[in-house]
Amino acid sequence: MDSSANGSCYQLFSLLESTVEEGAYWQYTLTGHFNSYTLLVACAGLDPLLPSELSHQEDATLILNNLLKEYDKTLRPDIGEKPTVIDVGIYINSIGPVSSIDMEYQIDIIFAQTWVDTRLRYNSSSMRILTLNSNMVGLIWLPDTIFRNSKNADSHWITTPNQLLRIWNNGKILYTLRMTINAECQLQLHNFPMDEHSCPLVFSSYGYPRDEIVYKWKRNSVETSDQKYWRLYQFDFMGLRNTTDLLTTTAGDYVLMTVYFDLSRRMGYFTIQTYIPCILTVVLSWVSFWIKSDATPARTALGITTVLTMTTLSTVARNSIPRVSYVTAMDLFVTVCFMFVFAAMIEYAMLNYYSYSIRRPPPKKRMVSLCLNLKLSCLDGKDCKSFFCCYEECKEGGWRKGRIHVNIRELDAYSRVFFPTSFLLFNIVYWVSYLYL
Repeated sequence: MDSSANGSCYQLFSLLESTVEEGAYWQYTLTGHFNSYTLLVACAGLDPLLPSELSHQEDATLILNNLLKEYDKTLRPDIGEKPTVIDVGIYINSIGPVSSIDMEYQIDIIFAQTWVDTRLRYNSSSMRILTLNSNMVGLIWLPDTIFRNSKNADSHWITTPNQLLRIWNNGKILYTLRMTINAECQLQLHNFPMDEHSCPLVFSSYGYPRDEIVYKWKRNSVETSDQKYWRLYQFDFMGLRNTTDLLTTTAGDYVLMTVYFDLSRRMGYFTIQTYIPCILTVVLSWVSFWIKSDATPARTALGITTVLTMTTLSTVARNSIPRVSYVTAMDLFVTVCFMFVFAAMIEYAMLNYYSYSIRRPPPKKRMVSLCLNLKLSCLDGKDCKSFFCCYEECKEGGWRKGRIHVNIRELDAYSRVFFPTSFLLFNIVYWVSYLYL
């Protein structure tokens, strides 16, 4: 750069410095001194703006100033003439996690609303659309849309407010906002953990009834992102559907827009944490049927251990759901498993009691009395005692009608067949009923 250019730059910087002190830097450079602006940019090593680009900026500034000069943002478009029609669309960034205990789910969306405000029409051949940032949002009228089933919601503000505003020359307005919502979802847990749910996202106008604001869905109004980034740890996303309803209140009739997200619970976690341990505990309780009846310490310890284990599993299973008053599918399974384990322990108590009674020789007087009292109730003249046949004499004799001969000493042998068979039948009925019916 030669000395003349350096001198020109020095003079220009001196001129601009005095202009900035007077508070009119941009007005000075953009209006009456374009040549000086060009020289300033050249001295700074930058590419100067073309005159056409400067005219676009001036046109945009002039359009916005004219639009907002007599604009009243407190009044909705076409007030007193016709309802304002708002087309809505939702882009779903992610869904989840879903909390069964709190009965809520989290969703991250970009919420788009489109309407026509004839007060914002403008004539410009060079700029058909004005794309503006969040600074312009508070200067025009916006719909008072609320999410009715939200517990709390947050807008995203990093690095700038995640808001977009576009104004077409025909008065059409597009307003988008990114937000994260914790919405309520009333879960029906009768089939837990094989349950399916439809979690809604409900929104409407807060103050404008149907005769002032009408919501409508756009074509392809609900779109989703790649589901591999969603946090549905215990659920599978089955699909969605959107509806339009009418909410009647004392303040008027409101258009109610709802998006339903269909979710199906995955059973993997509960199968590993609850179902398999319960089944193994029940099977473990059957081991006592193969232990000798006179091994009282071993069979008693095994029975108590399995009962306490089932109690712990039942408590842990209940921690995964809220304290509902009805019986869930998991409650039914855990309860039946507990009954099987408890019955296995009662079986040994009965066996031990009657075995001890058989081994103990009864007094002669009592035996004579017993024979006199029970001789009339036996068909073949054999001495019998209560329901079970506990004496060898009864094996050859007949019981009263409707009675079944059971040898108390063979109770373990009967249990080895009865317990596994009945538990297998229960599992068949249980899984077929909840998975296929």
